[in-house]
Amino acid sequence: MKRLRDFEIFPRYMGFFPYMWLIYMLMPIFNMFRADGWMQWVGFSLLALFLVTYRQLYFLEGKKNFMYWLIVQLAIIFILSVWYHPTYMYMGFFSANFIGWYSDKRRFRAAMIIFFFVEAIPLAYHAPSLASMDLLIMLPFFLIMLLSPAGFRSLSRRQRLEQELAQANEQIRNLIKGEERMRIARDLHDTLGHTLSLITLKSQLVEKLAAKDPQKAQMEAREIQNTSRAALRQVRELVSDMRTATLPQELQEARLILENADIEFHGDVHAKLVGISDLAHNILSLCLREAVTNVVKHSQATKCWISIETMGNEWRIMVADNGIGITGSNPSCDDEQETNSNGLQGMIERLSLIGGTVEVKADQGTILTIRVPIIIKNQKGDDSHEHQGADRRGSANASRSTGFLA
Repeated sequence: MKRLRDFEIFPRYMGFFPYMWLIYMLMPIFNMFRADGWMQWVGFSLLALFLVTYRQLYFLEGKKNFMYWLIVQLAIIFILSVWYHPTYMYMGFFSANFIGWYSDKRRFRAAMIIFFFVEAIPLAYHAPSLASMDLLIMLPFFLIMLLSPAGFRSLSRRQRLEQELAQANEQIRNLIKGEERMRIARDLHDTLGHTLSLITLKSQLVEKLAAKDPQKAQMEAREIQNTSRAALRQVRELVSDMRTATLPQELQEARLILENADIEFHGDVHAKLVGISDLAHNILSLCLREAVTNVVKHSQATKCWISIETMGNEWRIMVADNGIGITGSNPSCDDEQETNSNGLQGMIERLSLIGGTVEVKADQGTILTIRVPIIIKNQKGDDSHEHQGADRRGSANASRSTGFLA
C-alpha cells in the first residue's frame, strides 16, 4: 500500500505540465487506426513504449540512463516516420523538449546530431512521394523542431538558475539566523554570566549569615537586589540592541515569497506604523507572514494585495487575493479543523496578547483583516526606579493611511 501511495505518474512538483503534452499524442494514435493487421499492433506497441519513455525521462533528468531512454524514444519516432507515415516525425517535439534539458554542451550537441538525422532521413525518404503542398507544410515544422531544443535549453537553464538563486537566498537567511543566535548566546553569556554567578554566591552567603549575623545578611540581601536590578538593565539594553521583526521588513519578505510563487504583489513595501511597540511589530509581522503563506499554499491566486493603514483608533492590515476563497468567513467558528488548517488560530492567539482581532471574508477571493487598537501608554516612576516620564504613543488623532495599491 505504501508503494502505491508513493507512486507518481509524473513528478508532482511539475504539476499539470507533463499531462498537457499528452494532448499531442491523440493524432498519432488516431492515425495508427489506419494501419492494417500486424502493422497496427506493432504500431500501437511502439506508441505505448513511447509513452513509457516519456514518463521515464521526467524522472531521469541529470542521470546516466537519461540518454538511453532518449535514444529509445528517438528510435521509435524514426521507425514510425519511415515505415508508417512521415507525420509521425511531429512526435519529435517531445524529444526536443528533453534534449533542451542537457546543461552539458557536449551531450547537447551529440543529442542534436542524432535528433537531426532522426527527423531529416524520414523527410528525405518520403519527399519524392509527398505532394508539393504537403512538403511545404512539413518543412517549416521540421525547421522549428530543429531550433526548439535550443529554446527549451535556454528556458531550462533560466529555471535552474532561479532555483539555485532561491536556494542560495535560503542558505543566506539560515546563515544569518544562525549567526544571530550565536551573537545572542554570546552576549547573554558575556553580559549575564558574571552577574548571575555573583547573585548565586551572595544568596549562599545570606543563607549562612541569616542565623549568625542578621544585620549583615540584610546588607547582603540589599546587594543582591542592586545586582539583580543591574542585571535587569543589562537585559533591557541587550534586548533593545537585538534585531526584531518589523512590518516593513516583513513586507519585503512577503514580496519575495509571492514573486517566487508567481503571484503578482501589490502593496506599499515602505509602509510604517508610527508609535507601534516592538512587541506589536513582532506579532503583526508573524501574522502577516502566516497570511502570505496561506495565500501561497492554499489560495491558487495570481494576485495578492497587502494594505497597512491607521484608521481612527486602530491599526489595520489587510491581505487580499483573487484565489478560490474559503468555505467560512468567521475564524472563531466551531470548525477548528478549518481554522487550524489556515493558521488562523495561531493568529488569534498571538493577537489576543495585544488586544487585536482577525477577520476573514470571501469576496472574489479571500480578504483577511487584522485590527489592533492603538493604546496610549503613560509610564511614571521616580529617579531611583528608572524614571521614563510620560510616553504617549499612537495618538488616535494621528491617522495615516497607505491603502491598497493597484
